[in-house]
Amino acid sequence: VQLQASGGGSVQAGGSLRLSCVASGRTISGYAMSWFRQAPGKEREVVSFINWSGGSIYYADSVKGRFTISRDNAKNTVYLQMNSLKPEDTAVYYCAAVEYSGSYDPGLLYSNWGQGTLVTVSS
Repeated sequence: VQLQASGGGSVQAGGSLRLSCVASGRTISGYAMSWFRQAPGKEREVVSFINWSGGSIYYADSVKGRFTISRDNAKNTVYLQMNSLKPEDTAVYYCAAVEYSGSYDPGLLYSNWGQGTLVTVSS
């Protein structure tokens, strides 16, 4: 499955963005999907996870209450709604997929990655 992330941009602190990750090649209905981010000089970190049905969702503590992950399997798309953005949310955001039906597991190895979309939040 190929992943295409979009929706990044530049916003002021307190603003909102909605990222989209569109999959092609095969249906994502059997895939767990996650959003990761990597800020300059920092390691990549998981932001949010959603399993194939949406029944298991995980958020990093740093984004809990501000970000919402969702998926539309019919559209082969996963979303990340980001509200109340902070300068520390500035990063390249990547979507990733793994054929997996369980709950969130930080040890998952993702087989498919999108190309990344840049989010810049100014103070």
